[in-house]
Amino acid sequence: MVNIEIDNDSGFCFGVTTAISKAEAELAGGKPLYCLGDIVHNQAEVERLRGKGLHTITHAELDKLHDAKVLLRAHGEPPSTYRTAEQNNITIIDATCPVVLKLQQRIKANFDAPGPKPQIVIYGKLGHAEVNGLVGQTEGTALVVEDIDGLSKIDFNRDIALYSQTTKSLEGFRRIIDEIERRKAPGVKFTSYDTICRQVANRVERITDFARGKDVVLFVAGAKSSNGKVLFNHCLDVNPRTHLIGTPDEIAPSWFEGAHSVGICGATSTPRWLMEEVAARSAVIVGQANG
Repeated sequence: MVNIEIDNDSGFCFGVTTAISKAEAELAGGKPLYCLGDIVHNQAEVERLRGKGLHTITHAELDKLHDAKVLLRAHGEPPSTYRTAEQNNITIIDATCPVVLKLQQRIKANFDAPGPKPQIVIYGKLGHAEVNGLVGQTEGTALVVEDIDGLSKIDFNRDIALYSQTTKSLEGFRRIIDEIERRKAPGVKFTSYDTICRQVANRVERITDFARGKDVVLFVAGAKSSNGKVLFNHCLDVNPRTHLIGTPDEIAPSWFEGAHSVGICGATSTPRWLMEEVAARSAVIVGQANG
């Protein structure tokens, strides 16, 4: 008998849940709705919402769009997006995550404060939608560092204000802080702001505990999900029989050989319904093997 269990702590975070709820509420009215970028980094969920009438557009397409409704996803957007919307008579359905919105406001307040400006540094993924929105609060002047090597961009003779993309790891952020403290010149003022979302950060411990207790783990995430890659690697560290999949069709029956327990978990961008489909497909495969 093989026990198949879905991790109850996996799946959409609060920000993604809110964005999808707002999209579905608008789509229920039967009128066209556009989303600036994929609403979530999971292609299966994007396709589901496309079937309901949600059209994904790029920033270039936004520039040409007029008299329409556009949803801004949880990642947030720079001020330029709002200006474009106003110029083009676009109604914004703003689903920016409250944690991201607060971070944007903090960075903007620091940037707009009178007096000499510190170097605003963001620990995050270069080009990520959330990071683009954060950099936009500084008129494009903020420095983005992805790792220790990226710190070479900083002038360690000038004051530094460090923020983090909300979904980065606490461990990585602490390493960045320690290295800046080590390198900065005497007298330089360095302030770090812990802006990491605890709902996301706390998942690492919970999901590794879940993965550690299973013979086999199926980690479900979209190819574009940064959070998915991070959480998957944490699961893999504690359980070498962890497999990353995007759909139930990717499951290999050989993965279950000798297993008595199978755990199914996912990223903050993984819908619950998809994990349930993976569980159902796993049950069929196990049943066929035991039949």
